[in-house]
Amino acid sequence: MDKSWMHKSRLSNEYAKGVESFLDFAFDKSSEDNMIVCPCVKCANVHWHTREVVEEHLMCDGILQGYTCWFFHGELVPSSTSNSDNIITMPPSTTQPTSTFHSSHGAMGELLRDAFNIRHDVHGGIEPNIGDVVNDEAEVQDGAGEEEPPTEAAKFYKLLEDMNEKLYDGSKHSRLYFCIRLFHLKCMCGMTGKALDYLIEFLKEFFPAAAIPTNSRESKKVIKDLGLGYEKIHACPNDCMLYWSDKENQQACLVCGTSRWLSTDSNHSSNDDDEMVHKRPAKVLRYFPIIPRLQRIFMSSRTSGDMTWHVDGRTEDGCLRHPADAEAWKTFDMRYPDFASDPRNIRLGLSSDGFNPFKLLSTSYSTWPVVLIPYNLPPWKGMKQSSFLLSMIIPRS
Repeated sequence: MDKSWMHKSRLSNEYAKGVESFLDFAFDKSSEDNMIVCPCVKCANVHWHTREVVEEHLMCDGILQGYTCWFFHGELVPSSTSNSDNIITMPPSTTQPTSTFHSSHGAMGELLRDAFNIRHDVHGGIEPNIGDVVNDEAEVQDGAGEEEPPTEAAKFYKLLEDMNEKLYDGSKHSRLYFCIRLFHLKCMCGMTGKALDYLIEFLKEFFPAAAIPTNSRESKKVIKDLGLGYEKIHACPNDCMLYWSDKENQQACLVCGTSRWLSTDSNHSSNDDDEMVHKRPAKVLRYFPIIPRLQRIFMSSRTSGDMTWHVDGRTEDGCLRHPADAEAWKTFDMRYPDFASDPRNIRLGLSSDGFNPFKLLSTSYSTWPVVLIPYNLPPWKGMKQSSFLLSMIIPRS
């Protein structure tokens, strides 16, 4: 295979064509979940990225000049090659997987490991590190023949079971991976719950032997234990207050007196309990707890290092490339030195705007998503949709 393009200028056509040929080869031989390790000079075969990101890195930063045998991307090492040739410095966790769990399941294993804070033991096994929930000397109740697994441990082992269950005989994907991709498809294409049920029914009809959930509700049960759910908080229809904390049991707004519930004969709320059936709330705010999501960023090996980039990786030459280069950031650091002393402390930007999710079907309905943007991240990651944190959805404004 011709690799002379690696020494060409990044602006040349030869280099661009060489990058394309490398990506075709690498994704054919070594991709996992549509990602490969990036061989650019910055990632150095450590970080995993999609094809678009790897191509961007190779075109902007260049490829490792000493990486002439692509053994991290599926190329076989010639037997005559010396041990000292083509050696690229790699962390132990990347050059050789620390457990069969990670090597067998790739990104799915990493997802579970990050979600439940799993550590590797010295023998290459895995063990959920769930804090005080799992005790070495747990008390067994009288008359119980077998110890009941703790809640968090039970969630982990159930997900581990779904991850180890093949979708069908000979499939390289698991039942857990299928459910995650199914809901990703639902979100990206704006499918309704009924449309998802029809799709699952269609797949079950043509692939009866596959371990496909029977409906969308069962699919949710498979992936809900990954965490990062949301809370429903009732709100006053006039936006006066939230029925939350010490006001959770209030039946009417303390400001305007409007009922918390919808009446049966109209969309207007009423204080008469006889007019209410099933007690439907007049307005519901969806709150996505931010602390678990920020914790998940630091728990993931792929994103934790980026949260200190504004201190560790930023070039300070007076040019404005990142919010940390601005005077407002520096003034904030001077005003709050305790907060600024730890680069792991997170700076968040808040953005919100209303839109009509039903387009032309309703002219009065408006939904307001509240999005948080972590400014700690490098600019090429911080402004990507995958880095945004949805914190609230405010309906019907």
